Amino acid sequence: MSDSQLRRLRDRSRGPATLINDGCKITGLLSGRGDFQVSGEIDGDCDVEGTVTLAKDGFWSGTIKADHVIVAGHVEGDIAAVGSVEIMDTARITGTVAGEAIAVAEGAVVEGQMKTTGQSDPTQFSEKRGEN
Repeated sequence: MSDSQLRRLRDRSRGPATLINDGCKITGLLSGRGDFQVSGEIDGDCDVEGTVTLAKDGFWSGTIKADHVIVAGHVEGDIAAVGSVEIMDTARITGTVAGEAIAVAEGAVVEGQMKTTGQSDPTQFSEKRGEN
């Protein structure tokens, strides 16, 4: 396995993300190509070709459908990723999480089902880095 396959999604950015800052609230459908970083509040669904990152203080009510998803905030709804889902230690999710691979950090809360569509054998990891 190459080093690039072992790196976290947020360490492999493809360029600047579209930012939805703290204090912003979006209601409706979010769609597009590229990476999105949400620190505010979303009430609706998304269909994104890229990575959706929900920051620690972010809140999402609805379905997140994207290539890759990183959750550090609160989600009330389903997550459907074509690729990987990373659930950080500060995440709270109520709903179904589905993706090719799902990584859950110790301390995260997931109330619902988790479904992997990729490899059949689980891979265990332990976070070695501190917050930057």
